[in-house]
Amino acid sequence: MKQVFMVYTLAFSLALASSAFAADDVKLGSVDVQKILNLSDAGKEARGHLDTKAKVIDREKTSREEELGKLKTELEKQSVLLSEKERTARETVYEQRLQEYQTFLSKAKDEIQTENAEMTKRIAGDIIRKKGTIKKGTDLFFSHPRPSL
Repeated sequence: MKQVFMVYTLAFSLALASSAFAADDVKLGSVDVQKILNLSDAGKEARGHLDTKAKVIDREKTSREEELGKLKTELEKQSVLLSEKERTARETVYEQRLQEYQTFLSKAKDEIQTENAEMTKRIAGDIIRKKGTIKKGTDLFFSHPRPSL
């Protein structure tokens, strides 16, 4: 088993070495997508749009949290005075609102992430195409894997 592993390792090493000699003419290009998004006008505009949307969501989140806090406080204060039926009804209302809040947070997060990914993809693609920054003779073009606004 060790001999088979050694043979595969040797073959792999030889393949890498031979490809390194053949790759003398290869020139690699690189684009920092995060830098494009931070410095371009389109990236700044998209970030502003997402920030505005995030602030609206944050206000809604705060409002729902305050409502949940009031419901819980009210329930805790009045639980001794309420009948079993009324207490159960209020607990059900609280649990429904809590579930709605959690659903809201999940949808908001997904919405922001989806919109961010779509904008990032569109902006980076547009700028790369428009700028034509690939130098003459460059064979391959890589993009940094950090695209987010």
